[in-house]
Amino acid sequence: MSLAKRPAVFLKPGRQISLQRKHPWVFSGAIARMEGQPSAGDTVEIYDSQGQWMARGAYSPHSQIRIRIWTFVSGEDIDEGFFQQRIKRSLSLRQDILPDSSSYRLCYGESDNLPGIIIDRYEHFLVVQLLSAGAERWRNAIIHALCNVFPALSIYERSDSEVRTKEGLSPRKGVIAGEEPPSLVEVRESACRFWVDIRNGHKTGFYLDQRNNRERLQACAAGKEVLNCFSYTGAFAVAALKGGAVHVINADTSEEVLKLATQNLHLNGFAETQFENVAEDVFSLLRKYRNQNRFFDLIILDPPKFADARRHLEKAARGYKDINRLAFHLLKPGGLLCTFSCSGLLEEPLFQKIVADAALDTGKEVALLHRLGQAPDHPVALNFPESAYLKGLICRVGG
Repeated sequence: MSLAKRPAVFLKPGRQISLQRKHPWVFSGAIARMEGQPSAGDTVEIYDSQGQWMARGAYSPHSQIRIRIWTFVSGEDIDEGFFQQRIKRSLSLRQDILPDSSSYRLCYGESDNLPGIIIDRYEHFLVVQLLSAGAERWRNAIIHALCNVFPALSIYERSDSEVRTKEGLSPRKGVIAGEEPPSLVEVRESACRFWVDIRNGHKTGFYLDQRNNRERLQACAAGKEVLNCFSYTGAFAVAALKGGAVHVINADTSEEVLKLATQNLHLNGFAETQFENVAEDVFSLLRKYRNQNRFFDLIILDPPKFADARRHLEKAARGYKDINRLAFHLLKPGGLLCTFSCSGLLEEPLFQKIVADAALDTGKEVALLHRLGQAPDHPVALNFPESAYLKGLICRVGG
C-alpha cells in the first residue's frame, strides 16, 4: 500500500507529547478520529491534532494499545527490508555485549524497535514469539528476514502467550523452518550448562534475563545452605553449587520442572547428596520451615509475575511482602536474601519498600548489598521505561 493511501490516525490535542518523546505506544483514548478503515496489523500514519505527521505504526483494533510504532522516520517504509535491517541491528548489539554466547535474547520488542516481536536464540534454534497484531501481520516478512540473516539455524514458533488474546489473536506454535527441536536443547552459560525445553518450557524455555544475576549469586554462595524458591529448572541452584554452596533445596509446585532441575544438576556434575527437590507451594513450605525453626544461609525468591494489571497491584504487593517476611524469618544471622519481582507494573522503589517493610515486621536489621536487573540482552530503552520489568535485591540480615 502506498504511503498516500494508508489509513490516517489523528490524535487529540496534547496527546502528541508522548510521541514527541519517542514513546512507541498510542492508546485508544488518545485518538480523535481516523481516515480509512485499517484491519488488524495494518500500517497507519499518525498525525497530531494540527495534521503534522508524527509516526508510522501497526493498528490493533482489539487492544487498548491501539497503535504500536514501527518508525518515527517519515522516509522509512515497513517491508521485509525494514525487518531484516532491524534484526541485523539487534544481532550486532548482542555480539557486542555477549560475544561468546550462542544463547541470548536476539529481539526484545519495543527496546529493539520491533514491537510485539520476541526472538530468543538457543544454540542452533531461534524461538519466535509474535505477540501483537502488527507482528502477526508481518509474520512472513519477519520469518524471511530471519532465514536470510541466520540461514543455518532452525526456527520454532512459541506464539502461545496469553498476551496474544488482548490483540485478538489465537495461539500458535510449531516448526517454521529447519528441524523440529529435540525434547531438550543443551545451552552453555559461562561455566554452567542447562537443558532447555524449547517446545513447552516457560516463556521460550529458559529465563535468559537472569544471566547476570546467576553470576552474582554464584559469587556469594560459597559454604552456604541454600533455599531456592520458585526454582523452575534449577538454574540458580546450579549457579549456587558452582559457587561452592554446600547444599541446595529447590522448591516448586511442578514435579515435572523439578525433574528437569535434577537433570540440570547432574549435567553440571553434582551428586544427589548436594541437593533436594521439594514439590510444594512455596508459601506453605516457608510457613512449614518457620514452624520447624529451619534456617538457611541464603534464600532465593524468584516468583512468577504477581501483577499483570494495575488492579492487581495491591494484591501483588501483599504477596511479595508475605514471601519476603517469611524468608527473613528463615535466615540465619548474616544470611543473604536474593529476592526478585518480574512484575513490570511494580516499580523498583515500591518493591524495595515492600521488602523493607517485610524486614521491619520481623524485627531484623537488614542491609541492601546489591540491586539487580535484567541481563543486557534485554535492554531497557530510555524512551520506553516499561521495558524495565525485572528487579532484584540482595539483602544481608544483621547478626
